[in-house]
Amino acid sequence: MMNLNNLIRKNIKAMKPYSSARDEFKDLKADMVFLDANENPFETTLNRYPDPQQTALKELISKQKELPINQVLLGNGSDEVLDLIVRAFCEPNQDSILTLPPTYGMYGVLAQLNSIENIEVPLSKDFNINVDQVLKQVKPSTKLLFICSPNNPSGNIMDVNAVTRLLKAFDGLVVIDEAYIDFTTIESWTQRLNTFPNLMVTQTLSKAYGLAGIRLGTCYASKEIIAVLNKIKPPYNINSLTQQAAIEALQNNEVSDQVSSILREREKLANALASCFFVKKIYPSDANFILIKVDDANKRYDELLRHGIVIRNRTTQLGCENCLRISLGTPAENKQLLTLLNTLK
Repeated sequence: MMNLNNLIRKNIKAMKPYSSARDEFKDLKADMVFLDANENPFETTLNRYPDPQQTALKELISKQKELPINQVLLGNGSDEVLDLIVRAFCEPNQDSILTLPPTYGMYGVLAQLNSIENIEVPLSKDFNINVDQVLKQVKPSTKLLFICSPNNPSGNIMDVNAVTRLLKAFDGLVVIDEAYIDFTTIESWTQRLNTFPNLMVTQTLSKAYGLAGIRLGTCYASKEIIAVLNKIKPPYNINSLTQQAAIEALQNNEVSDQVSSILREREKLANALASCFFVKKIYPSDANFILIKVDDANKRYDELLRHGIVIRNRTTQLGCENCLRISLGTPAENKQLLTLLNTLK
């Protein structure tokens, strides 16, 4: 059984978190004279520091996700959330994480940045988890297991039974990255947080909500885990403009229409790619992109680039030799891509 107290770094357990002026007095709507935060006193609509706990935004997310607000953490993009997780639980030059390549590259980058060993257990040829091999590679020093589902760059959902086995057998924290969860009908792992105390789920507003520019990532976990992360997060990591833009996006229904369009385009693109002579395989996708294996990834990438279309060449990634990743564009952009593909020789 996981013991959270044994996973937290000793210096993190001992530290006293920074308390900002807005932590000590939060009600900016009160009729008060604010001389506590060294702010510029002249009204610009942005002269005051943002709410460090993002209360209004968290309340909205909490309601929509049907989770208590103390099980929600917000970060400056998912990357900050992932970095906080590594720094909270992994002792530099001592602990390790386990990742499943090919997968999101930031897991390995954060391991290097924080002087943490990254144990890599490759996915199978069809990009599924080899549970027995993962458990075999786990060390006593392994604190975190990162699972990207739907996976980037392959696009597939990880098998629920495989993930469940890992949650039950691994006594560290299992972080499931659901950046692309809005493009699939499968149930989010946030619905099982109360079943698995070692489960953490990260999501983002960058993909389905079209808000990559505001940098907002979310983390869902037990209140005890969230309390640890709140202890070390920067005091004002989510600015006022980001908080307001996120609230507005979460309150409207446009995202569902955009996701529906992307899903329709995903099916159309996959069907059209099947007739391209240089496409050797099209991998099933539950994300807003499609991974394809081609005859020569470098050649095809350069051809598209010369005609003004930028895709992602993933041929250097483990298990992705001669693979290209194509993000779904607008219907017009996808039509432009397909028209070009039909002219290639």
